[in-house]
Amino acid sequence: MVALDAPAPAPAPAPASVPASASASASAVPAAGPRMDGRMRLVLVVLLVAQFMLAVDFSILNVALPVIGQGLGFSLGGLQWIATSFALAAAGFTLLFGRIADLVGRRRIFLGGMAVLGAASLAGGLATGPEVLMAARVAQGLATAAVTPAGLSLLTSAFPEGPLRDRALGLNGALMSAGFTTGAVLGGVLTDLLSWRWAFFVNVPVALAVLLVAPAVIKESRPAERPRLDVPGAVTVTGGLLALVYGLTAAGEHGWSHPAVLVPLAAAAALLAVFPLVERRSAAPLVPVRVLRRRTVVWGNLAGLVAFATETSLVFLMTLHLQDVLGFSPLAAGLSFGVLGAGTVLGGLLAPRFIGRFSARTALVAGGLLQAAATLPLVALGDERSMYGLLLAATFAGGVGNMLAIVGFMVTATSGLPDAEQGMATGIATMTQQVGITLGTPVMSAVVVTAATLPGGIARAVAVNAAVVVAAAAASALFLRRPRGRTRRQDAR
Repeated sequence: MVALDAPAPAPAPAPASVPASASASASAVPAAGPRMDGRMRLVLVVLLVAQFMLAVDFSILNVALPVIGQGLGFSLGGLQWIATSFALAAAGFTLLFGRIADLVGRRRIFLGGMAVLGAASLAGGLATGPEVLMAARVAQGLATAAVTPAGLSLLTSAFPEGPLRDRALGLNGALMSAGFTTGAVLGGVLTDLLSWRWAFFVNVPVALAVLLVAPAVIKESRPAERPRLDVPGAVTVTGGLLALVYGLTAAGEHGWSHPAVLVPLAAAAALLAVFPLVERRSAAPLVPVRVLRRRTVVWGNLAGLVAFATETSLVFLMTLHLQDVLGFSPLAAGLSFGVLGAGTVLGGLLAPRFIGRFSARTALVAGGLLQAAATLPLVALGDERSMYGLLLAATFAGGVGNMLAIVGFMVTATSGLPDAEQGMATGIATMTQQVGITLGTPVMSAVVVTAATLPGGIARAVAVNAAVVVAAAAASALFLRRPRGRTRRQDAR
């Protein structure tokens, strides 16, 4: 397990049968372990390409939604369901698919999900009516729910815990965040120059390339014995997540006091509260109670939830500022976030070294504080274009901090668990990511409308955004600290 508060990871203790001198000489061998061989690099490239494509898919249709609505006859109220249907499937089923990948084989689920994603993208691009497009978006969401945790668990199980895994997760996080930014830019470019249909078609050749290369590169990963799937737990958590995402999405349209929001949120709270009780009685739980009690899982995922919710909602706030306050075109606004993408890539490259030198906990805290410090000056943007340079500099620095926190979250949330449970661990982490992405925008939208003017509302929401990040960083510093006298081995249990 990566240390949460130690300055650097200590070498694992030698087995009892190995003499101490042999252990010491082995640990003195210079960096033979931390180097990737050729096969590892191929595995990493294939998995990173898949994860990058999935990240692009989250944002590529945002700019194209009005054009799609006009072309296929969507009503104004129905247009949001193009995004909502994808989010419901992607967030609601991710934990279930993560556990299924542990049981039946991660490579099998990964390849099956990529095949569905390619077919659904082709169907979406060829759609001639709302029904086909909506079915394609649901299928894309289900494919994302399968591929993301399976791909992450293949990555964490392919690289041993420590510097190699940290480096792989850092690159994965950098490309994932770059994918969100690329999707916004690419969606505008493809829609303006070609057609909105190419926002779907672009996935097809990438999915095909992954399907051709992955079987020869990635080995199957599954437990020797397959336990039964926890059906009651799967139904409870999937229903709870679906209700949660639906309620959060509906809040952006109806407000937080509408019955269409309160009823699903109440159902989500009830189902998710019952879930640990169901797991306690299950012979083969979807998520064992001992995992739910781990500080690294609970507080690591909470920090990850805040990191995703605050940064994606900040992009929403800055999009409002650029387009509705400063009058930028959608394409110009999308291109402005290229600096944010550069910041996240830099943060992803720096994060593994930072974690190796300090700790994952320190990365969570330092990344959150840097993100908050970069976000707070955006309160002063106002309605003049003269502050545009501040927006670019702040989003770049905030992107570095946000990615440092995200990689720290992924390392924290997946460390200390055996390979047989990596699908479950990455499923929980992916669920956190999806819910965070869905949660941020409606919450910040609700804050914006509390002010008399749009610039004032954006400034208020930015201040709340920064305060939430600081609170999460403080919680990580407090609750991920190892108690005095507790050993590294005890902490991993």
